[in-house]
Amino acid sequence: MTIAFTGATGQFGTLLADELLARTSADNIVALARNPEKASNLRDKGIEVRAFDYDQPDMLTPALERVDRLLLISGSAIGQRIPQHEAVIRSATEAGVGFVAYTSFLHAETASIIAVAPEHQATEKLLAEAPFDVALLRNGWYTENFESLVKQAVSTGTLLGSTGDGRISSVPRKDLAEAAAIVLTAETAQPATYELASDESWTLSDLNSIIGEASGKSITLNNVSSAEHRSILLDSGVPEGMADFLVGTDQAIAAGELEDKNPGTLSKLIGHPTTSLAEVVQDWI
Repeated sequence: MTIAFTGATGQFGTLLADELLARTSADNIVALARNPEKASNLRDKGIEVRAFDYDQPDMLTPALERVDRLLLISGSAIGQRIPQHEAVIRSATEAGVGFVAYTSFLHAETASIIAVAPEHQATEKLLAEAPFDVALLRNGWYTENFESLVKQAVSTGTLLGSTGDGRISSVPRKDLAEAAAIVLTAETAQPATYELASDESWTLSDLNSIIGEASGKSITLNNVSSAEHRSILLDSGVPEGMADFLVGTDQAIAAGELEDKNPGTLSKLIGHPTTSLAEVVQDWI
């Protein structure tokens, strides 16, 4: 059985490679990378590396030859994901791949505010129409997405946001990579939808307390309105597009789109509790 995964040189792909190697032989793994030259570390581990550029559809089908199971790691170019993912799905069909897993977004079907939702929804629709079996790995928001915010809070003494009392069920990439590897290496591939979130959700106030405890500093929580948040970001030199993305994400958090109200799927799948926010923050400080 041959297992392939896209985005092999990215942060998630690098973690996934190690999780796969812990469960199967390198001979069974194919790493798909836009720039194979950057994947020398994977070759050193015995993994075959094939060129695979979402934006060059003609090269995709040949790269998927003799692949039984594929993990499509969502592209990173917001606004380009739908045609990129469509090209991969079409090529997987042409190559006869029997099982495809996709890194989607937590409760993607009900999300309406978070910027990434429409592209995940469209991709899930394309996968539902495909001839192969599908597993939707609906990943919670990466805990790592808050690293710069945490470090800025330690540096300035202020934690800025506009999430209100919204809760976040964020997960570090390693936990999610472990889950993906388990799904991909299962004795029998299981078509399913997995809502993959942390065992415990948290608020901005919780994060503020954790930062203070880990750093030994008094951190002021500045949980403001969306309009004020945007104004502060723009005044501090954040580009408008990024400011809108950050404020939009906080609006989604305030609306509950980054929370899993029924946690436990991820920890059950990986066989241990998810990594706590406090543990991750401690590593950053």
